[in-house]
Amino acid sequence: DPLVATYTELIAQELSRDLADSLVEELAQTISPEVLADSSLVREAVLERLATLVPTAESTQGLEAADGRPWIQAFVGPTGVGKTTTLAKVASAMALREGRKVGLLTADTYRVAAVDQLRTYAEILDLPLAVAHGPAEMRSAMESLMDCDAILVDTPGRSQNDVERLADLRSIIDVAQPHEVHLVLSGTAGERVLLREAEAFAPLRPDRIVLTKLDEAVSFGMLVSVVRQIG
Repeated sequence: DPLVATYTELIAQELSRDLADSLVEELAQTISPEVLADSSLVREAVLERLATLVPTAESTQGLEAADGRPWIQAFVGPTGVGKTTTLAKVASAMALREGRKVGLLTADTYRVAAVDQLRTYAEILDLPLAVAHGPAEMRSAMESLMDCDAILVDTPGRSQNDVERLADLRSIIDVAQPHEVHLVLSGTAGERVLLREAEAFAPLRPDRIVLTKLDEAVSFGMLVSVVRQIG
């Protein structure tokens, strides 16, 4: 039975049982017996429904900030999840594919060589870079990039258990006043850890979740469940 095989595969991929149950039940009720008998068509229908469970952000091309500032995106998250690399990829897409003038700003002056890493990306992409040593320098660093179409802000990684440093990060975000806050999480982390991290960073009011290191993830079903729970 293709539907049973599909259910087994979803559970093996660590999709939560309630999601797998509702998805398979919906297919059984809405798809014709002829389609249900064809494993390739069942798989296609499952993929379509799974895609609706993970809404993806549209391109930022054409986005204009109502306040007259450049479009500002801040990247926040735990240490070691790949925020700086992710920011560089987004900057590359915006600059090369969309033709926008992008400025890079880093407040990550805590991690060894963090500024050098972003400076290297900035040189490769030929983008301006500003450095802010803490909240006090954020405003002047932002002002130096105000002629850009967009500013991408890199922030220091924080442990979800470090309440004091998470408060420092909140002050950086308060000064930057980004139009979007992207919470960067590692696809290799466990479900409980991801949910705990999302809860810890919730005071920063993230609008987007970025999942990194998907090429290293053992399974993906759990990530669908996590995205659903985070909302």
